[in-house]
Amino acid sequence: MASSSGNDDDLTIPRAAINKMIKETLPNVRVANDARELVVNCCTEFIHLISSEANEICNKSEKKTISPEHVIQALESLGFGSYISEVKEVLQECKTVALKRRKASSRLENLGIPEEELLRQQQELFAKVSEAMQHLEMFFFPSLPQRQLLPLYCSNTSGTA
Repeated sequence: MASSSGNDDDLTIPRAAINKMIKETLPNVRVANDARELVVNCCTEFIHLISSEANEICNKSEKKTISPEHVIQALESLGFGSYISEVKEVLQECKTVALKRRKASSRLENLGIPEEELLRQQQELFAKVSEAMQHLEMFFFPSLPQRQLLPLYCSNTSGTA
């Protein structure tokens, strides 16, 4: 049998992924290399079949992006309806994981500090800055009464002299 061209290899599932799935699914079973290759080819063909059907369904509904619903409809129309409930469960799991990742990427979440504690720390910092500003004002403007200093500073920071 002639060796397959480079283009065919580009359109297959990585063999390492298939080998891992086989080992996890059948840990105590030896699987011949040609059987592994057959599984890779079957998986690739199945993906092409489902994606082509999902693409047709997508085009009929005048959409430009294949959605999970299009894939589910493709499974049904190709006679794989018995897989739909499991596919929906996996889809929900994927959405949950994606949501957790988005939340985890938030800076506040990564700190591991409750929002209330962060607000308390922020207010504490504001108080320290305010106290430092009062000390500076008393140093630079010793002749002005205390109650006139803060408005003087605020008017200068707003861009007016």
